[in-house]
Amino acid sequence: MTHLWVRAEQRHNEDRVGLTPDGAARLIAHGIRVTVEESRNRAIPIDGYIAAGCEIAPENTWPAAPADAIIFGLKELPEDGTPLRHRHIMFGHAFKGQHAGRRLLARFRAGGGTLYDLEYLVDETGRRVAAFGYWAGFAGAAVSLMAWAAQARGGICPPVERYTGREALLDDLAAGLEGNAPPTAIVIGALGRVGTGAADLCEAMSVPVIRWDMAETASGGPFPEILDHDIFLNCIFARPGTPVFVPKSALDAPRRLTVIGDVACDPDSDYNPVPVYDAATTWAAPVRRVHDSPPMDVMAIDNLPSLLPVESSHDYADQLLPSLLTLDRLDAGVWARAAATFETHVKEV
Repeated sequence: MTHLWVRAEQRHNEDRVGLTPDGAARLIAHGIRVTVEESRNRAIPIDGYIAAGCEIAPENTWPAAPADAIIFGLKELPEDGTPLRHRHIMFGHAFKGQHAGRRLLARFRAGGGTLYDLEYLVDETGRRVAAFGYWAGFAGAAVSLMAWAAQARGGICPPVERYTGREALLDDLAAGLEGNAPPTAIVIGALGRVGTGAADLCEAMSVPVIRWDMAETASGGPFPEILDHDIFLNCIFARPGTPVFVPKSALDAPRRLTVIGDVACDPDSDYNPVPVYDAATTWAAPVRRVHDSPPMDVMAIDNLPSLLPVESSHDYADQLLPSLLTLDRLDAGVWARAAATFETHVKEV
């Protein structure tokens, strides 16, 4: 019997989950065994999983799970160097030249396990079957607006925390922007899920927004037009051939731009299109000031959807469930494609 083990997230400020109780009930009805770890932080209470018929395990006991269990989480595992013997479903951030990703692949190679990277679960056309992109864009645009509002007050963006829902976030943002004329924003990657979420947030806050996508960036740059806006929201994921949108030289150039919201957030990649910073920011320190006069603050939080964990979990889980229902056929479809991608990259370690 196929056995899916939903682990507790071990990262601070990560309250999302990729499977809802309703989804778990459907997997169980399909003949898939489901174990869910207890969690102090998960946005969806354990009671629903119990009612759905899941087996419940103590928090973070997945290393001792049966060898045939498929371990399912969202964010990264603790970097303790231990070999990974299980099959894991998660965001590995390991296939685009990331240095931490190389260490993760080495652990899989040492333990004989397999990584089914959620970013690389794709259909026959290469489109991802599930993504948190919309809520990443929505929340990333919100924090970027908070950063701009803090600058208008002569300060820097304060810590952020999770919200009970979309409306609570919008109300808080409106209060922070009160008394200021709205900034202007430009979104690159506007036709994708991430860019759509970012543009929707801007529209909800009456922020004029320019939408760019592949057609506008096909020339490969430079793109001085970006500097004519208050806020730049990068919603293009780093990959070979991605142009540089804001080079380091822009920091000293004449510009209106004072906030970069790097929603895609790949500072560790060799293909980072916003190479004015080199490390992700955090909930406690949402921006990094990379230039003082005029200011330039970079927002690069890498788990933005967790600011709205309930909406983002339900949305993502609904998208992913049809693929989870095929876990009993790992040698076909999305799982076979993801395994082939892993095998290609693990050989390079």
